[in-house]
Amino acid sequence: MSRQHIGVLFGGVLLLIVAMGISRFAFTPILPFMRVDEGLSFEAAGYLASSNYIGYFVGALGAGFIYRNKKKFLLFNVLLNVLSILLMGLTHSYLLWILLRFIAGATGGYIFVLTSSIIMDYLASHLLSRWSGYLFSGIGLGIAISGLLVPYIEVSFAWEGTWISLGVLSGMFLLSTIVLWRNVVIRDGEKVEKTQETKILQGFMPWLVIAYGLEGLGYIITGTFLVDIIYNIESIRAFAGFSWVIAGLAATPAAPIWMAMISKLSTVKVLSFAYVLQIIGILLPVFSQTAWSVLLSAFLYGFTFVGIVSLSTAYARELFPKQSGSVVSILTAVYALGQIVGPVFAGFFESWFNSFKAPLAFAGSMIILALATLIFGKLFSDRKLHEHVKEVPNEVTK
Repeated sequence: MSRQHIGVLFGGVLLLIVAMGISRFAFTPILPFMRVDEGLSFEAAGYLASSNYIGYFVGALGAGFIYRNKKKFLLFNVLLNVLSILLMGLTHSYLLWILLRFIAGATGGYIFVLTSSIIMDYLASHLLSRWSGYLFSGIGLGIAISGLLVPYIEVSFAWEGTWISLGVLSGMFLLSTIVLWRNVVIRDGEKVEKTQETKILQGFMPWLVIAYGLEGLGYIITGTFLVDIIYNIESIRAFAGFSWVIAGLAATPAAPIWMAMISKLSTVKVLSFAYVLQIIGILLPVFSQTAWSVLLSAFLYGFTFVGIVSLSTAYARELFPKQSGSVVSILTAVYALGQIVGPVFAGFFESWFNSFKAPLAFAGSMIILALATLIFGKLFSDRKLHEHVKEVPNEVTK
């Protein structure tokens, strides 16, 4: 890879660090401190999380309609995203938090879809698609950065100063990307006709979309409340912040590792394996609340969710290479839809059963359903394709 290609890819990584690792997931390690200092209930925290995911849904859906000036539109959204991080530390109004988390989510949705589309198209145009997995390492790096920095910053500057410090860091990453991309021309996307949109939702794609949506619903419960759950178990409270670092470190190399596996096995088989590992990770704390079990849970969570994101988006683009923006937008929007209801269900189950085990059990069941959907969908769509292939020669002979 040339220096320019590395710079373009690294710029994309930095944007995902901002939008996913910091703006989105720094909320997880900061949440316990906000809950203690501001007296937030588990349900109130769930609504904050859901506001972010509603925004993410709106942004992910809207990104599918951006065909021109992608680069400028993307960088403008990153600027808004950075401001939403900074402002979280400058107010104590719950209503403003709801609004800011929505803005962070909406801009994050645009950033994820547009960055993924731009980078994957750029790499493909230079015959470098095998490097696309490295883009998603930005998610894990961002989680690791937030997990490492939050406890240390909070000790000196409380949760307010933590948000502000992370906002300043995010601004530096944005400026770095602007410099790295200064000479890069991003070609405009092709507008997708309605007939092509219909074709996108045929074959295996609908099953992949449904499974991905269920994944969004299940994984986000652990992603939102993992640190808070550990923090509220007194015997392992000391590992709360460290667990998020483990999740981030596991997520950082995950995408390239999972993407390398599809050279040996089919994408659906590798995806299924990722789902199985994630189910184990989510359900571990239900059956065991030791330091080792929660840290293994955090590791499996980080390692699998980034793998599932990278594998699903790459596979969708492989199925529809000329509509990368649209397919990534559809996947991400459904993923976000699952994330909207996930934290609300988690809050309901936790308050109803008065136990963190209930929302985790619910999350695990959703991932099991996602795995079943993926496997059944692949078998069903392959069978339909095989029947269609058999019918075509018969029609020709008639």
